[in-house]
Amino acid sequence: MKIVGIYSFKGGKEVVEQKYPKLLEEVQSIINQVDSEKCKTKKSREKTMRGKMLYNPKRLNPTFKKHFTKLGWHNQRVPCQYPTQYYTPDYAPDKLNKGAFREMDFIKEKLGVEVQFGKYSFMVYNVCAKMTIFNKLGHIDTGIEIVPVKKFVEQMSTGVSYFEQFIWDLEQRGVADIDIPVLILGIDK
Repeated sequence: MKIVGIYSFKGGKEVVEQKYPKLLEEVQSIINQVDSEKCKTKKSREKTMRGKMLYNPKRLNPTFKKHFTKLGWHNQRVPCQYPTQYYTPDYAPDKLNKGAFREMDFIKEKLGVEVQFGKYSFMVYNVCAKMTIFNKLGHIDTGIEIVPVKKFVEQMSTGVSYFEQFIWDLEQRGVADIDIPVLILGIDK
């Protein structure tokens, strides 16, 4: 795979290049090593693409994980303790906190990486909520979000979001005080 789009959210590109140049090289190398053709395994049942072979996000994510893990990156899972004091007195939730967690795909030093081949809302959540939470918890100070570009997404099932849409929304949203620097990489096969 290759990087074909680069977006610096809250100075993310500059911060990653300055603080984590060797880790950025690792991320770039991992992206280049992923053979997307091996992940073209999903036979479409959608009306507009029936029978067409598509790239399968469920195969792409483990491929990235294999390469990141090999270089010492690890995922980070934090348990969630949801508050109960906001319920009305007559309501008792069942097993509210059992097994609840948030997870970041990869962390090394204080750099967090998310690889996202999902719906639009997950991309926005990763950058505007999850990375902020993991920063507040002391796990990361900077992030990288790896997402497909539109040209790549056109060869996947419908509903997968893409770099161009994501960047437009971030630019319309603007940057908030609580946001952290994130380098967003748009990738193609």
